[in-house]
Amino acid sequence: MQNKSDPTLPRPALIIAGAVVLGLLAVYLQHLAVPLDTPYWGLFGNQLDLEVYRQGAQAVLDGDRLYEAKFVGVMDYTYAPASVVVFIPFALMTVEMARVVWMAGIFIALYFVIVMCFKYLGYRIDWPIRTLSIALVLVSTLMEPVRTTMWYGQINVFLMLLIMWDLLQGKHSRIRGLGVGIAAGIKLTPLIFVLYLVINRNWRAVWLACAGFVGTIVLGFAILPRDSWQYWTGTFIDSKRVGAPNTVGNQSIRGALANLWQTEHPNALVWITLAVAALALGMVAASMAHRRGHELLAVTMVGMTGTVVSPMSWGHHWVWVVPLLVIGVHMVMQARQWMTLVLSGSAVLGLLLATFVWRTYRGFPVTQIDRMVPDAYYTGLFHKFGIPWLRWFTYDPYNWVFVVAAIAAVIWLKSQSPVVRPVEVRAR
Repeated sequence: MQNKSDPTLPRPALIIAGAVVLGLLAVYLQHLAVPLDTPYWGLFGNQLDLEVYRQGAQAVLDGDRLYEAKFVGVMDYTYAPASVVVFIPFALMTVEMARVVWMAGIFIALYFVIVMCFKYLGYRIDWPIRTLSIALVLVSTLMEPVRTTMWYGQINVFLMLLIMWDLLQGKHSRIRGLGVGIAAGIKLTPLIFVLYLVINRNWRAVWLACAGFVGTIVLGFAILPRDSWQYWTGTFIDSKRVGAPNTVGNQSIRGALANLWQTEHPNALVWITLAVAALALGMVAASMAHRRGHELLAVTMVGMTGTVVSPMSWGHHWVWVVPLLVIGVHMVMQARQWMTLVLSGSAVLGLLLATFVWRTYRGFPVTQIDRMVPDAYYTGLFHKFGIPWLRWFTYDPYNWVFVVAAIAAVIWLKSQSPVVRPVEVRAR
């Protein structure tokens, strides 16, 4: 959503003061939901997926088979072979150092994502906007997708940053699409952005995305020929390596059906029909946004569409709610009528409530992947079972966030005329 003119802001002192209060409140609520010093369950207390990345890279360094080994006791390595290159430096660090570097990287990546959003929306990146961006980083940790990304030590925020940096540079960029291809070569889900580029006939970007993706495959075969052959001849489509579809927290359409029906094998025809409908809705919204010059909204809708139609989408895959949050905040700040302010404010509040780190405490021993822990602090609305008649929503709130956002975007975009977009957008 790019304005024709530069967005206006309240007085800088007011923005900075409000941002400081908002950031402090976010830290307090984070600690209130799950105390930061809680063993294992605190924000910095797990890092399970980071350890899988590290052990996978170490297996490669030791000459072991990447897709046959079990990591942290029971976990499979599910990413493409070229991804190991990213994780090798972390395998060479101590566990403690790797955790600190990875967590710091997530905070920095979130900051750059939010600043990039504001810059694309036309804001001058001065101290009020930087302070607000830091506050929104802290607020985003109250959103289950971001908190779970941090808690597990997941990679999705970094991939989102790479994709946004790539696609927000403008369609005339000489390297547009390359970042999408590289991201897809690490984790396959960003391939949906290639479809987006095809739909909008940005053929140069399509070829660059394909070149980047093929380049990662070639790199994988160069460093791991046996593992690459195993992965690309079957392992990459083995959904059992990711998890059972009816696992609580699978926030895709297939996960919603599996959880509602309590089955590991939801009806394929129903799932595919709904997935195709969601794909069409998301791509229509994204294409409309692209044609009207709102590339940030378009990229956000594509990212959310990918999580909806994927067979498995854990909460941490939904980090695309972060740019959606920034768009909402932008609309609140630019509201000139009470009705607009109420609608945009309600949308932001609804997004935060649907994705909030709602705590569900279990005061008895539970098994967590590789260990038994004395109690549990689960986060996310999908762990709430107290209101049976609302289960249709609480099983998969993120799918409904997508539906509402996509329909609202289509309705809003129909009233918008094309606007001039910046040629290049970089976070600074």
